Amino acid sequence: MDFKKTNAPTTTVTRNLMDLCRDTNNIYESVAIIAKRSNQIAAEMKDELSKKLVEFGSHTDTLDEVFENEEQIQISRYYERLPKPTLIATQEFLEDNVYYRNPAKEADRKL
Repeated sequence: MDFKKTNAPTTTVTRNLMDLCRDTNNIYESVAIIAKRSNQIAAEMKDELSKKLVEFGSHTDTLDEVFENEEQIQISRYYERLPKPTLIATQEFLEDNVYYRNPAKEADRKL
């Protein structure tokens, strides 16, 4: 998933609750799905950011020396400007790009 190319808004947006529960018919289930996807996206973003920042890390023995690397600051600012994981997850859910299943409902159908 490339969260850099998403069309999710970067600010808060008022949503119609009926749009969120369109597929599940349950707003709480929809919110749970969005929350789980948001956690996945946040973990991906954190891993990617950590990998990029490690490249610029300086390994010094003293704690007194603090180096401000301009490239490191630019990368951090870029990630701060990206849409938040919750907004990306909500956009994906509304565009039907999230796969989900409910094992409890599947068990009910089999009976």
